[in-house]
Amino acid sequence: MSTLTYIKNLVRDYRIASVTPTSSFGVRWICDRVDFDASRVIVEFGPGTGVITEVLVERMRPDARLILVELNESFVRILREKFKDPRVSIHQADARNVRQILEAENLDSIDCLITGIPFSYLPDEVRGRIVSETARQMRDGGCFLAYQTIWQQDRHLLDHLARNFEHTVGTIELRNAPPLRLYMARRCFRTNGHSDNGQLVRGP
Repeated sequence: MSTLTYIKNLVRDYRIASVTPTSSFGVRWICDRVDFDASRVIVEFGPGTGVITEVLVERMRPDARLILVELNESFVRILREKFKDPRVSIHQADARNVRQILEAENLDSIDCLITGIPFSYLPDEVRGRIVSETARQMRDGGCFLAYQTIWQQDRHLLDHLARNFEHTVGTIELRNAPPLRLYMARRCFRTNGHSDNGQLVRGP
């Protein structure tokens, strides 16, 4: 989907974080960290026009479910036209209501969560609620993957991830326009203590 589509929607919706879709470098970083063999329930918050969604649909298991949660009405229309796969469900909803969304789909946990929601644009209470609610719905070993524009600060997302997940790491992708901060957090209920929390490293 074109940059023009993003710009048109950005004028009407301040919650859109970027004027361009995520680059192939950002998409690859995210999707290469999804365990498609083990993931039966994948949730994507803020899929936009579905750049990452396309790869998820292509690579996910035949019996997997993909739940898309998008607030922007124009993007929801695009997603519904674009993804007719019966494994995909699209909700025009707030990510804070993830538990209710799962209940509506008769699902009880998330294997992998991917989000492009611009956390820097949200009140801190909302950031915390989205992360904590998502963490509560994740199975043991579940993975939270996020891509954020470069002006994101640790307090916007990384600090919330470190409080709710046992393993949290991040990197910077300079080949996106604008550059991205990429985060991966994992639930591991059997672990003792934390590992790599708050570590932000520069790399591919």
